[in-house]
Amino acid sequence: METAVVVGVITQRQDLRTVLDYLDELEFLAETAGATVVNRFMQRVDDANPGTLIGKGKLEEIQLYVEENEVDMVIFDDDLTPTQLRNIEKAIGVRVLDRTNLILDIFAKRAQTAYAKVQVELAQYLYLLPRLAGLWTHLERQRGGIGLRGPGEREIETDRRVIRDRISKLKEELHAIDRQMQTQRQNRGKLVRVALVGYTNVGKSTMMNMLSKSEVFAENKLFATLDTTTRKVVIENLPFLLSDTVGFIRKLPHHLVESFKSTLDEVRESDLLVHVVDISHAGFEEQIEVVNQTLADLKCAEKPVILVFNKMDAFSHVEKEEDDLTPSTKENISLDDLMNSWMAKNNNPCIFISAKNKTNIEALKEMLYAQVKEIHASRFPYNDFLY
Repeated sequence: METAVVVGVITQRQDLRTVLDYLDELEFLAETAGATVVNRFMQRVDDANPGTLIGKGKLEEIQLYVEENEVDMVIFDDDLTPTQLRNIEKAIGVRVLDRTNLILDIFAKRAQTAYAKVQVELAQYLYLLPRLAGLWTHLERQRGGIGLRGPGEREIETDRRVIRDRISKLKEELHAIDRQMQTQRQNRGKLVRVALVGYTNVGKSTMMNMLSKSEVFAENKLFATLDTTTRKVVIENLPFLLSDTVGFIRKLPHHLVESFKSTLDEVRESDLLVHVVDISHAGFEEQIEVVNQTLADLKCAEKPVILVFNKMDAFSHVEKEEDDLTPSTKENISLDDLMNSWMAKNNNPCIFISAKNKTNIEALKEMLYAQVKEIHASRFPYNDFLY
């Protein structure tokens, strides 16, 4: 297994606590990709270095650690420009990745269907195109040779043309598949459509399996599900379509959003969203904001939502001392207080469950039934035989 170190930058927008949380997630991403993280580095930066992002001293510190411990790669939590990527790799002497590159690698590894593979390949080429110059650094070893710069540039231009042609072909393939999927969605009839949305690794696929009694792949890793899976579900006598969608994440690469727009059409065309949240995660409130922002970007913010707090079984907190008069924080608030707080302040229907232990599942089904019934009744006001 390859080893890696991760690097985060503390800025005016990202304080120490935020960066630590981001690096925890970056380590989880690295583990999902198959790497073992052996150390992490952080630096406070007021103005990012345009050439290397971090300062020269910190770069030398990382280079020394990498060399002494024979580390295979360095992963930055922030996106690197082509110039920064090239300069850092030259200074450190090992492979350098940024967050986007790592996520693309995971998507490539996880893609199973031809459709997902096309989407990932398109995103990879869009990411690679502006970074091609860095792939030709081997020509620098032959500096001084007459005429070497010209052929090098011609090779890069040839590669750029090949990649642009490939991007055009992939977009055509995606467009053709989009038309097929649109036809499939139209052929599903007028059943109410419900989409599971949420941050990655919150338990959407586990919920899908439980509600639809199907065998959608579920694993405690990021982006276990890339392809949208749709199943027909019947609660009491009311049928509806339930879709499991790809998980969202902070700093989701723009190329992936563009490439996976067709997959996210299931979200756009749904009648009801079930927003699944991992209540055991320390940063669950920020994850909710990330998902809400992504839904707003997809123009789905006005859809009716059921907020489902999952993983009650994994929730833990630190009890406050009796003489501790300081305000309660996320670390020491009890689950009951949290439940009362969210149910009181949230405008959407809200429920706390454990998909793993099947806690409150019947209550969730009742809530789903009520919402789907209301949508169905508004769509077919005279079709009351179901009720």
